[in-house]
Amino acid sequence: MTKRIAFLASDAPVAQTARAALIGRYGDVAPREAEIVVALGGDGFMLRTLHGTQHLNTPVYGMNRGTIGFLMNEYSESDLLDRLAEAEEEIINPLTMRARDQHGNTHEALAINEVSLLRAGPQAARLKITIDGRVRLAELVCDGALVATPAGSTAYNYSAHGPILPIGADVLALTAIAAFRPRRWRGALLPKTAMVRFDVQDPEKRPVMADADSISITDIDWVEIRSDASVAHRILFDPGHGLEERLISEQFT
Repeated sequence: MTKRIAFLASDAPVAQTARAALIGRYGDVAPREAEIVVALGGDGFMLRTLHGTQHLNTPVYGMNRGTIGFLMNEYSESDLLDRLAEAEEEIINPLTMRARDQHGNTHEALAINEVSLLRAGPQAARLKITIDGRVRLAELVCDGALVATPAGSTAYNYSAHGPILPIGADVLALTAIAAFRPRRWRGALLPKTAMVRFDVQDPEKRPVMADADSISITDIDWVEIRSDASVAHRILFDPGHGLEERLISEQFT
């Protein structure tokens, strides 16, 4: 039976061309009417698609028409229906970020990959780290720090020398970015249920910004981060090429 498919594409010409070809072959419906959403682009567009369709509870199948495609399948036009029928589903819970800026405004956002804090001035950031209400590190002097999900552990977290986490692991990665003091502290593995709080020390002299999947908040006073089990993103992968295999392969590249 033919699936009702919504084709979404990034602004890249190659993605738009692919969308037109696929619509000509398989038709197209609005995302709210679709059984499956097909996202054409790179990982950044896949993240935007997951955020934009999370209220629909519709699985998303990505095909790589961008520069980075860790969350994407290989592109092909001819056998799409068979691939969708055989695709395997991964469930990902995002992080929820709650942050207050120096003006007293509170901001909330969801992050599928990571929430990162980054220095926003010439001087290093000074952060206090509290886990579940207990101060674990009174002062981290660094360029920044991040909390990553297993799905996001191969992204910015990996570039910052954080650990790659298996998809099924009920843990989060807390990773320092260019730590100056304690110089040898790289981070920690935390239970998925942990509430992580960063308090910015001396924020006027050492400003910090927070970023949740490219949603940025400036002049941060504090940030709280935890996994949100109430939100479940459904991602489809070709058999044998799911996130678990990709996470393992990444470590032997």
